Amino acid sequence: MPTVNIGILAHVDAGKTSLTERLLFETGSIGRLGSVDAGTTQTDRGELERRRGITIKTAVAAFSVGDLRVNLIDTPGHSDFVAEVERALGVLDGAVLVLSAVEGVQAHTRRLMKTLRRLRVPTLLFVNKVDRVGARQDELLADVRRLLTPGAIAVSEVEGVGTKAARVRPSDLDLSDAERLAEYDETVLAALVEDRLPDERGLRAALARQTALGRAYPVYFGSAITGVGVAELVGGVRELLPHAAGDADAETRGTVFAIERGRAGDKTAYVRLRDGLLRTRDRTGFGTITGLEVVGLPGAAEARPGDIAKVRGLSGIRVGDRFGSGEAADTVGGTPSDTAADFARPSLETVVRAADGDRTRLHAALIEMADQDPLIRTRALPGGESSVLLYGEVQKEVVAATLADEYGVEALFEPSRTVYIERPVGVGEYGENMNHFPSTRFRATLGFRVAPGAPGSGRVFRYETELGALPPVYHRATEETVLRTLEQGLDGWAVTDVVVTMVHSGFCSVTSVAGDFRKLAPFVLMRALTEAGTEVYEPCHAFELDVPADTGPAVLSALVAAEAEVEVSAGGSESWSLHGNLPARTVQDVEKTLPALTRGEAVWLSQAAGERPVRSRPTARERADGNPADLDEYLRYLALEKM
Repeated sequence: MPTVNIGILAHVDAGKTSLTERLLFETGSIGRLGSVDAGTTQTDRGELERRRGITIKTAVAAFSVGDLRVNLIDTPGHSDFVAEVERALGVLDGAVLVLSAVEGVQAHTRRLMKTLRRLRVPTLLFVNKVDRVGARQDELLADVRRLLTPGAIAVSEVEGVGTKAARVRPSDLDLSDAERLAEYDETVLAALVEDRLPDERGLRAALARQTALGRAYPVYFGSAITGVGVAELVGGVRELLPHAAGDADAETRGTVFAIERGRAGDKTAYVRLRDGLLRTRDRTGFGTITGLEVVGLPGAAEARPGDIAKVRGLSGIRVGDRFGSGEAADTVGGTPSDTAADFARPSLETVVRAADGDRTRLHAALIEMADQDPLIRTRALPGGESSVLLYGEVQKEVVAATLADEYGVEALFEPSRTVYIERPVGVGEYGENMNHFPSTRFRATLGFRVAPGAPGSGRVFRYETELGALPPVYHRATEETVLRTLEQGLDGWAVTDVVVTMVHSGFCSVTSVAGDFRKLAPFVLMRALTEAGTEVYEPCHAFELDVPADTGPAVLSALVAAEAEVEVSAGGSESWSLHGNLPARTVQDVEKTLPALTRGEAVWLSQAAGERPVRSRPTARERADGNPADLDEYLRYLALEKM
């Protein structure tokens, strides 16, 4: 049976979960529609999701269209849970991006579409809520082509848009659609050059080809609540999205994109299988599978290429882990590196402590939660508190509720603060010889050179020493320690875009152990980093803003006060268009100020867009590593660790 794995993506409140429910109902997978407000939907199964009426965790459901099995992956819409969406993108054959006919294109919609286009994920656009007052059709389609993609092609149209009687019918493709397809399709281009319009069948075939290649984007109108237009969307899923491919006889390859935790602490991993087979009692690099269920195929004895399998028994498995040799577990960020590029890192950090003082139980719970969402990194602080990285305040509330509901831990959170990063500004080198190092008696010799790396390169470790000069266990201990130490730079913030090169090494075959290299590496590294120096960067947002012309000067002053850098300004007699970037920490202040400054007429879009140097160096972040840059303080820390 052919299979297609599709994701449902949207800005919050666009109607994504309602559409998921309608698709399952219309295809006969469920006998009655659930309600987001009533907490009875199929994919929002967690108590917290039902209580809040939002999707927090990625969920999978299945339905059939003829002989085609569709695995439907419902992802969160709120930007605080973008990491969940990020992971889902890596396992999709296609996507449905949901927009509201009333609210139109939102900032998060643009961010999602940018990533879908870059990754060439075949995508159908569904314009929901056509039956609501204020719904738009032609104007919204123009916005989609201007703000999302010029390759949007309407394949349905609405009668009575904005009324309860709204109805949807398929629409024929016309010359303007052919011209859009001709940008990519040679068959259509050749016909237009010969001054003839391909027939409807030919245009539909071209649309299918270019949709599968992630170049054309069919647009469907409808309503998830009334069901109008949903049958046409189902037809598009069947006819336009490519089926999953793979080789059942090849080596097993698959990716873990979600994890559920049972009441007893047991884990169920959701695995998208690319090649090979998975069965109960199979031995993997993560342990032996004790239970396996194929989504959409109850009772199946094995998972095949294209399937999504719920796998049990692998207690150490994490989100982002991959099955198959040559594809080592990848849990840094939880996603393949190419997917992560368009999604910002968490920009907030909060300090949390247990209300009852049981810091061990709190930290263990946070670590277990990080297994399900590796971007929520946590670290223990010297005073017994823990820090957690976050995308937003809603996510903080969810973390608090999850700790209380699932782990029985009442947690107290400090106000969130901005997360900065450090980048080296120069080159620094430092080394220590085991025969000369002060009385610590580390039986190891290490020397490091620290230098700036290319933008976006992250942390790179290299060798100038000859490989094999140290036993492999010492190499591994040193490299792992260096990368971990770079989580806290000179000001305590993570260091990125840095190259660390081992320039000296040595050991004693009689007395050296791997622990000597783990203890010496942080001190040597921080001395080299101190010589190189670092600059602190803060997260920023790119913004686009349209305001009435008479309010332009006041708005510009407010932006400058918010430390915005206005890169382009186009003034006119009726309106001003402003573009630029500003610190993430001032975005909410600007958003609150704009309505009063513009009589409520401002059109504002912003999204995370990397980092920029801070104007004044922020307060240093408290350290959790004993401060290796200060030898005396570091040695006291190591002595306490032994106790």
